[in-house]
Amino acid sequence: MRLTTRGRYAVTALLDLALQPPEQTITLAEIATRQTISVAYLEQLFAKLKRHGLVSSVRGANGGYHLARQAEQITVLEIIEAVNETVDATRCDHKGNCQNGAMCLTHDLWHELSVHIADYLEKITLADLIARDNVQTVALRQNPLSLDSAPLSATGI
Repeated sequence: MRLTTRGRYAVTALLDLALQPPEQTITLAEIATRQTISVAYLEQLFAKLKRHGLVSSVRGANGGYHLARQAEQITVLEIIEAVNETVDATRCDHKGNCQNGAMCLTHDLWHELSVHIADYLEKITLADLIARDNVQTVALRQNPLSLDSAPLSATGI
């Protein structure tokens, strides 16, 4: 299993969005600046995230994005799957045809690993990530002005 930049960036971008005051709409340019991700790439990701009901957009001069649900209701696995990523560690997409159309010796091992990874990521929400000390520290470093006026908390989102 290899989580590509698509999945990593989607989780990072939504965590960035979750860290901002919930009453504000946040532009992709703001996220791009803080997280050093191109706006064009974020546009692709956010189109998928919006289709899956994870973000909402607001048009106009004060437009941007905000979470469509509370941070406590959005799991890391849901974000990864929304951008067409997988946590499948098998080479056969769980089909059991990994070796010339038949199951390989280690199929069950990789399948069980995939299940454990999915279970783990399904238990972690954006609110859980926000509560982590390192996330708070990095967020303050990335955006000290906006965060000085709005204390970060999982319950405030």
